[in-house]
Amino acid sequence: SKFALEGISETLGKEVNDLGIKVTAVEPGSFRTDWAGRSMVRAERSIADYDALIDPIRKRRLEMSGRQVGDPQKAAQAMLKLALSADPPAHLLLGSDAVRLVEDKMKLLQAEFAAWKSVSLSTDIA
Repeated sequence: SKFALEGISETLGKEVNDLGIKVTAVEPGSFRTDWAGRSMVRAERSIADYDALIDPIRKRRLEMSGRQVGDPQKAAQAMLKLALSADPPAHLLLGSDAVRLVEDKMKLLQAEFAAWKSVSLSTDIA
């Protein structure tokens, strides 16, 4: 769903740019809020087959609650700066963990594109 919102925001931004409307997808990493703690409400699981996958994720999330790297007040300041910007970016990463994850993904994409470049280029009409 986050990936879909990125795409929709980017496309919307291109469509309304000529109207002077700017659109930014704010993409935060983990912030020290109560999101993963006592405020999180979990639905009852009805399919036990997913327990082996979900349980470690939930355990890690609970262990990290209150120890996330992001400062919510600094994120709010960054978003205010964004809102006041005359030339905001299409994407704004917040937090070192978000930057690291995106940089890692970009490296993987570049390697994949390079590995398949000859196949990609082979599809043009000669």
